[in-house]
Amino acid sequence: MSESKMMTVRFVASGRGKAQCAPDPAYPHGIEVKLPSNVQTCTARLPYPAPECGHFLVKCLICASSLALTAAGRPDDPVSVTVPCNIIEAERPS
Repeated sequence: MSESKMMTVRFVASGRGKAQCAPDPAYPHGIEVKLPSNVQTCTARLPYPAPECGHFLVKCLICASSLALTAAGRPDDPVSVTVPCNIIEAERPS
């Protein structure tokens, strides 16, 4: 697993402002989101906490895969996301 310098992260505000409900007390320092994988992965750090309700758009600059993670500007927001490498997955023999 490696910290990727090849991923962009952009926050998109929903327009709802700050979250209206309480954060999950089980995650007072955020959540590290890890997608299941048995291949090499990359990790992108996310700005923490998010400025308000919205989502993070994370895109790989190498293989162009992308994903979105919701956030609410609370302590239980995601702090990072670990994703499988699609280039390695695509190169694997069938």
